[in-house]
Amino acid sequence: MERTELFKKIKRVVVKIGTSSITVDDRIAASKIDGFARQISALRNCGYEVVIVTSGAISAGAGVLGMKRSNLAIPEKQALAAVGQAVLMNEYKTCFSVYGSNVGQVLLTEDDMRHRTRFLNARNTLNALITMNVIPVINENDTVAVNEIKFGDNDTLSAHVYSLVEAELLVLLSDIDGFYNDLKDPEPVRLINRINDDIRSRAGGTGTTHGTGGMVTKVNAAEMIMRLGGMMVIADGSEESILERVLAGEMTGTLFVGQSVKINSRKKWISMRKCKGTVVIDDGAVNAITCNKKSLLAAGITRVNGRFVMGDIVDIVNSGDVPVARGIVNYSSDELEQIKGKKNSEIRRIPGINYFDEVINRDDFILL
Repeated sequence: MERTELFKKIKRVVVKIGTSSITVDDRIAASKIDGFARQISALRNCGYEVVIVTSGAISAGAGVLGMKRSNLAIPEKQALAAVGQAVLMNEYKTCFSVYGSNVGQVLLTEDDMRHRTRFLNARNTLNALITMNVIPVINENDTVAVNEIKFGDNDTLSAHVYSLVEAELLVLLSDIDGFYNDLKDPEPVRLINRINDDIRSRAGGTGTTHGTGGMVTKVNAAEMIMRLGGMMVIADGSEESILERVLAGEMTGTLFVGQSVKINSRKKWISMRKCKGTVVIDDGAVNAITCNKKSLLAAGITRVNGRFVMGDIVDIVNSGDVPVARGIVNYSSDELEQIKGKKNSEIRRIPGINYFDEVINRDDFILL
C-alpha cells in the first residue's frame, strides 16, 4: 500500500526532534527550531494534532555555561539539563509564537509510565493541552531521573509518548535519513514491516556526539510501535520541509509499519512497560495462552529469571527463549520459584504463599 493511502487517516502525530537537529556546536540554533515551528504550525492549521518530544536540554546547558559534555558526573549533567531546559523552552515559545502557536512544557520520567494512575493523569493533561490548541513539548525530566526511572534516550521516550497520547504516527528526526542495510547503499530502506535479528544487528553503533540515540534506539522504538500495530518514520531533520513531506506521503526516510491489531488501552500500557524478569513456560502453556486464550498457571512454568515482586511486568518466553507474551505477575520471583510446575491444589497447601488462581490473568498480558 502506498504511503499516501496509509497516512490518509492520520490525525495525531508525535514528532521527536533530536539534539543534532536543533543545535550547532552545543548551542541551540533558533533558526532550526523556527523551521520546525513553521512546519508544525502549518500542519496544525491543516487539522493535524502534533505532540513534540525534544532533546537538547543538556547540550543547551553546556553551551550557556561554556562546559563540555564529556566526562561529566550525573549530577553535573542534571544541572546542565536544568539550565538548558529553560533555554530550550524559551526558544520553542519564541519561535512558535511567530506562527500564532502556543506551546506547553511537559517533563516525564519512566516512573510516570510505570504507575497506571500517573500514566492516565499524564494522558489527561496532554489531551487537555491539545484540546486548548496548545502544542505539548515533552522532554525527559533529567534533573530527577536516575537509572531506575530513566527512559535513557528520547527515541524510547517518544515511543512511550506515542502510546500515551494514542497517536497514529511517530516521526523520529535526527541527522540520519533512514535505516540502511549497508552504509554503502545510495538510499535507505524505504519500508520495514518486520524487525528481525538481521535488522537489529545492522542497527549497530550508538548516538552522535550530541545525542544519546543511535540507530539501535530507533529500531527499538520501532519495535515498540510495531507491537502496537502502529507506524514510525525515521527521517533527516535537516531536509527542507521534511515534516510536511513525510505527512504528504512522500517516499523519504524509512517507514516502519506494524500489523494492524486491536489492542485496548490497558494492554498497550502493559506492552510499553519495562520488564523486571522472565518466566519460561512449556509447550502446553504456550498453546493455552496463545491459541486457547487462557490465563497462565504455575503448572506451565519451568523456569524463573530475574528478581521481581507482585505487580511487576515480566516477559513470558517459550523453552527456546522466544518471547510469547508480556504481563503483570501476581507472584514475586521468590514465590514463583516455590510454585513453578505445581498444580493449584498443591499451591494452596504451601504455607506463606498468598494464593491466586493465575500467575498472570489473561486480561493482564499481551501476546507478542
